[in-house]
Amino acid sequence: MEWRDESLIIGLKKYGETSVIVEAMTRAHGRHLGLVKGGRSRKMQAFLQPGNSADLVWRARLDEHLGFFAVEPTRLRTARLMASAEALHAIGLIGALLRLLAERDPHPDLYDAATFIADHIDDDELPALIVRLEVDILTETGFGLDLSRCAATGDTRDLVYVSPKSGRAVSSGAGEPYRGRLLPLPPFLRQGGDPYEESSPSPGDIRDGFRLTEFFLIRDVFGPRGLGLPEARSAYLAELAKRADWGQ
Repeated sequence: MEWRDESLIIGLKKYGETSVIVEAMTRAHGRHLGLVKGGRSRKMQAFLQPGNSADLVWRARLDEHLGFFAVEPTRLRTARLMASAEALHAIGLIGALLRLLAERDPHPDLYDAATFIADHIDDDELPALIVRLEVDILTETGFGLDLSRCAATGDTRDLVYVSPKSGRAVSSGAGEPYRGRLLPLPPFLRQGGDPYEESSPSPGDIRDGFRLTEFFLIRDVFGPRGLGLPEARSAYLAELAKRADWGQ
């Protein structure tokens, strides 16, 4: 058995004295693990790091085996990540979110989103991109939010709330009597599209976005698996809160 695919490295585990097991998100083969012989050497450690991209060749006798990776680095981001605790925790969070996916189950859109975030890891739009990734994770795990129209009226305008029961958007008029029981829907999520084509979300909008995704991630994804939210998520949000313009 053999295949070649592009990948984003999201995790490592020591194996024996000289090798490592690499965990990578690939475009066509999903989240996949493979053994890299000699992966603990100084030369290979330089590019076998979470956040780096590589072309992988996977080989195994049988499909169900762990198999071996041959790794060809294509984009190294380690220096940029080491320069920022916020960026390091963001990469950790991306990996934790992708681990919610079944191993070897292809999710090319999530691969593209994760790689795009890694390429823009030190941009001001990073928080909004991560919120969008969490929304995408909910969708890909079967718990997608419907933010396209009002659950009560069917209207597509003035959507400012989300129902915690249904995960559907609610308009300002329909939701006003129940606003205390609804979740805020930040404009950068209800507008859709590319965040680079929109005005930058405010810190308040980003906080609302993370609170929105947190509610549904806990209720629908992590909770039923007996898991808490990833430590990387709280660490990333703590770093984000240190910015003078973010506060609490």
